Amino acid sequence: MAVLDYLIFILYMVGILYIGFHFYKRNKDIEDYYVGGRNVPPLHVGLSIVATDVGGGFSIGLGGLGFVMGLAGSWLLFTGLVGAWLSAVFIIPKIKKLDLKNNLLTYPDFLHLIYDKKVATLAALISGIGYMGFTGAQVLAGAKLMSATLFEKAVLGLTPLQFSLYFIGFIIIIYTVLGGIKAVIYTDTVQWIVLLSGLILLAIPFTVVKIGGFNNIRAALPREFFSLTNIRPVQFINWLVTIVPIWLIAMTLYQRMFSVKNVKDAKKAWYIAGFFEYPIMAFMGVFLGMCGRILFPEVDPEMGLPMTIKTVLPIGVTGIVIASYFSAIMSTADSCLMASSGNIVNDLYRSFFGSKKSEKHYIKISQLVTLIIGVSAIILASRFTMVLDAILYAYAFMVSGLFIPTLGAYFWKRRSATGAFWGMLSGGSLTLVLILLDIKLPFGLDATLFGIVLSGFVFIIISLLFPDQKGDSA
Repeated sequence: MAVLDYLIFILYMVGILYIGFHFYKRNKDIEDYYVGGRNVPPLHVGLSIVATDVGGGFSIGLGGLGFVMGLAGSWLLFTGLVGAWLSAVFIIPKIKKLDLKNNLLTYPDFLHLIYDKKVATLAALISGIGYMGFTGAQVLAGAKLMSATLFEKAVLGLTPLQFSLYFIGFIIIIYTVLGGIKAVIYTDTVQWIVLLSGLILLAIPFTVVKIGGFNNIRAALPREFFSLTNIRPVQFINWLVTIVPIWLIAMTLYQRMFSVKNVKDAKKAWYIAGFFEYPIMAFMGVFLGMCGRILFPEVDPEMGLPMTIKTVLPIGVTGIVIASYFSAIMSTADSCLMASSGNIVNDLYRSFFGSKKSEKHYIKISQLVTLIIGVSAIILASRFTMVLDAILYAYAFMVSGLFIPTLGAYFWKRRSATGAFWGMLSGGSLTLVLILLDIKLPFGLDATLFGIVLSGFVFIIISLLFPDQKGDSA
């Protein structure tokens, strides 16, 4: 990259840090910090959702899928469309009714209302740990992009990937610690527009010209790369089971549900998010991955897209597009940090101290916890080699434990707190064991499916055997 590209990138990072400082001065209480005062416009929330959900991790991951399987990799984000629109129709009307009545701040707040404090505490632990892993995946995505485009040689005795990991992690942590959710949502809007414009107007046209046109692309790749059926059914099922339920349990999404004024605004935001996930981002990501396979057939599949961006774009344009990808990465990482921090501070720390402390105290604690989680995420990121694997592991951990009890909270009147607690514990534990021991499962099915099945069985049986005396209705 040329000096101009480095300058553009550095100026962008300085701008992001400035935004964090700007909103740092405007956060007056913990409600401002975590749900933006409950008056954020739906367009900003919708773009923030898609920026958070797709982000740099799935962008780099999508490039990897395009590299190895072609257009069929786009089915990964089709599951996001399904999840967003199902949530808009069936979940948002119920949760916003409770939110408007009870001023909820977090996803475990909802479970506390429906079940009890013990269930909410366990959910906060599962969600907090899961989002820390997801943050680590985003940091790794940023490090891969940076090491492929900005730092190709050792720096300060560190490998390019190691230095990039610490550099991008530092930027993400400082910005998120300072800004709070309103800074996250409003900058997500800008960052998503920058990413979308960079890909549509710059990256894709220059890449197609570099390869010599669409005919050359078609001639250089296997025929099956242009078919949407180039995917094993079990792979699609695994994506569906792992990703669709996240729309029911994601702390990042609940914070955004609570940040809008009413049901109408929330549903509008979710429809916007689903549309931008699929087809728009899905096909752009895999297409650039396919081009990366043509230009750099021997590299790590997830490095093909960053290498393509670095090689095909002219001076000045490269810096803009690289900054756009870092925009997406930070959009997801900052949201995940906020989610994990909210679980720890509101659902664990604040739950213990209650109203004994001032709002300013809780903001300071939130910033400290966000910092600690961010550093832990960097350490975690250094243990992963594939971005998409890291994301899906974090998803699997949360989904298998939380999905069934949350579904029951919305739609099953005979649910019980005892059943929810043991359903969460059993489902999450089984999935972790299956993943960590690398147990080969029948038909290539994902460990998440087995965790969900066990969670459902335990939840139903124990709820029937140990019913609550009374319960709130969602």
